[in-house]
Amino acid sequence: MSKKRLRDLILIGHVIRAHGLTGLLRIVSYAQSKETFLQAGSVFLKTGQNELHEAKVVSIRPHRSWYFLRLSGLDSVEQVEIFKGAEILIRKDSLIKTGEDEFFWYELLGLEVYLTTGEYLGALKEILPTGSNDVYVVENQGKEFLIPAIHQVVKEIDIPQKRMVISPMKGLLDL
Repeated sequence: MSKKRLRDLILIGHVIRAHGLTGLLRIVSYAQSKETFLQAGSVFLKTGQNELHEAKVVSIRPHRSWYFLRLSGLDSVEQVEIFKGAEILIRKDSLIKTGEDEFFWYELLGLEVYLTTGEYLGALKEILPTGSNDVYVVENQGKEFLIPAIHQVVKEIDIPQKRMVISPMKGLLDL
């Protein structure tokens, strides 16, 4: 698979193993809901040999802390055993935003973060989900800043320019 095509895909889970004898896959999902799989329509399974196999999503259902995924054309345990440990990817353009102020994590990671004064703070390296809002981990020369992803702090996000501007609350950047 070409690097260009890989850039058009996003990782949304991985295969744990086959489940049963009829080609069902037991997977871990990184997506917030099973709707992501259904809206994508098809997924790409990337094996350890970096081979991509595209398959249409037939169904997905939750079970405990994982999901059962059925894909078109995979009807036996023998057909799905080769996908044990495979990454599950979908096309980025199949993701649907529900609001203007909504961004996908892959769009935010790597953004250069600046203060409203113009001072460079660092690069957004990680996003931590919390109960009420996400927290952005911004790193600069080994130093980390934890920035709450709230409108009072995050003033501007410019994806094409790969830039975020924040106005920190009092004490946020102090150690």
